[in-house]
Amino acid sequence: MNRRLLTILLCAFLVAAACSFLVYKAVGARISAVHGPATTRVIAAASDLKIGTVLTANNLTTIEVAGALPKGAILKQDAAIGRGVVSNLYQGEAILDDRLAPTGSGGGLAATIRDGMRACAVKVDDVVGVAGFVTPGMRVDVLISGVPPGPVVPTTGPEVKTLLQNIEVLSAGTDIQKDSDGKPKPVQVVNLLVTPDQAESLSLASNQTKIQLVLRNPLDTTITKTAGTAVANLFAGDTPPVKAHTVSVAKVVRKPAAESFSIQVYNGSKRSDAKFASSGGTQ
Repeated sequence: MNRRLLTILLCAFLVAAACSFLVYKAVGARISAVHGPATTRVIAAASDLKIGTVLTANNLTTIEVAGALPKGAILKQDAAIGRGVVSNLYQGEAILDDRLAPTGSGGGLAATIRDGMRACAVKVDDVVGVAGFVTPGMRVDVLISGVPPGPVVPTTGPEVKTLLQNIEVLSAGTDIQKDSDGKPKPVQVVNLLVTPDQAESLSLASNQTKIQLVLRNPLDTTITKTAGTAVANLFAGDTPPVKAHTVSVAKVVRKPAAESFSIQVYNGSKRSDAKFASSGGTQ
């Protein structure tokens, strides 16, 4: 076989290989267009799941996800069963690993608390609680009002100040407590996610003052310095705000009674008592 024939056969082989590759790509593209892109089966919520729910097999289902998988997607039920939900899940939503508590941490409110943080319960009034203004995930400021303690009397009345700012609401619900007659009554309770230092301040404030929660925009993270205000400023009108001042309470100092002693004097059958001060003078 001469060299020319070998060259022709080699060229024919290369042309056939190129044509086969092009046909393969064209047919593959046509099949993908008909049957759709490749899909992967992932674990999803079988129903709406609230924060704190511990997942069981009945809570889970599977869905097909086309294309690239979301980061943290769970492919097997065993990786989700027994873990607590830390963010509300909705029916048919793919369950991601960061939406569940770590394995072994259980469920409930404790599973949603991040490392280094604390959940502090605060009582709120019916307007804030029942009306639904405070819901999990919102951001609030904590205001306290009352009469400052101390050995002096404030002349401007009760005062209010901002204690904490940009605090995340962990949960909102109703707690059952007993009144003075021992009967149960519902109380609106909001759990705030705070640091240990903030928890100490908030716990003391809830026992000694009245607390009010103020909603803020979650995108607004600016911490504003406030001076607080007093009741007198509410009636000041256009006049400059009244600065909080105090009046000292005068202490009455009593002088100690002078020391004295008495002597009994007998004059015949008569007896009399004579009292003398410690300096020697008769009282």
